[in-house]
Amino acid sequence: MRNQDPAQLIAGVRGGDRLRLAQAITWVENEHPRAVELLAALYPCGGGSHIIGVTGAPGSGKSTLVTALARAIRAAGQTVAIVAIDPTSPFTGGAILGDRVRMRALSGDPGVFIRSMATRGSLGGLSKTTGGVITVLDAAGFDRILVETVGVGQAEVEIASTAHTTVVVEAPGLGDEIQAIKAGILEIADLLVVNKADRPGADKTVQALAMMLELDGTHARPRRHHGRLVPDSQAATGTPAHAGQGESRDDARWRVEVLKTVASTEEGVETLRQRIEAHRDWLLETGEWTAREHLRAAHAVEALLRAELERRIRAQWAALDVRALVEAVAQRRQDPYHAAQRLLAGH
Repeated sequence: MRNQDPAQLIAGVRGGDRLRLAQAITWVENEHPRAVELLAALYPCGGGSHIIGVTGAPGSGKSTLVTALARAIRAAGQTVAIVAIDPTSPFTGGAILGDRVRMRALSGDPGVFIRSMATRGSLGGLSKTTGGVITVLDAAGFDRILVETVGVGQAEVEIASTAHTTVVVEAPGLGDEIQAIKAGILEIADLLVVNKADRPGADKTVQALAMMLELDGTHARPRRHHGRLVPDSQAATGTPAHAGQGESRDDARWRVEVLKTVASTEEGVETLRQRIEAHRDWLLETGEWTAREHLRAAHAVEALLRAELERRIRAQWAALDVRALVEAVAQRRQDPYHAAQRLLAGH
């Protein structure tokens, strides 16, 4: 694969060749020397896929729900790709990548493509190459791309900068419901789902989430970008492109709902799919799709800048006695602040 011509992979991805598609994703995931060339050629071919992020706490049944949702999407006549992120062990560096086993009910369907990825040390619930993999799948022409994050905590919200629609999954019995009110991850939700709704306490979880939405005005929170690549005027604030033309701002904003599902029996999953489609329609009708595309673009550029700067800094370290500097900090002969400045300065 290392000597393979990117043109072959590009043609294969665009032509529906699953082997070439898998190879292209492997190039991206392994940061092949010509992966940037591949992605640059595929990027203009994308833009048509609806990217749906599915995130939530460990044990909430995300994988089962994604499987059931993919089946519902296929029943509606649409193709779907699934990117399932698994955590990487901080000790061994390995990952089980077990979501493909959990999703075996989808095997054999030519309209479904599943790829498991490891976080490889990245925080935020995604891998650092997730964006590139989505670019490949988008160029391959999948109607819907489901991105399942690792089990995340209250503040790991990177998926909101990657997806058009973010589904946050909760489940009864995972802890004190008051956590739902203060959990930062819920603030990114376009749809809230209480999965495993056949379990005791489901109604209490729904009530806690509904109360949070009532306190927040029951409307979707605006997407904000905290970097400096996008001016505030271009941030997605929830204001439609035609605001001020006879429609009030509140009427135009998306109303977040709390839905109940039992993914193991597919109960409520079709309703969830319909609400996801309704959110897509809302994005297109109000101009929010374009605003979120701006945020996705800014996030992608910033992520690439950070990765390149980190690579250059680490390349500098090869010429420096980093171990001696770390040892000096450990013995408190050098403070970590000036040590970091010395590394950045290259001396």
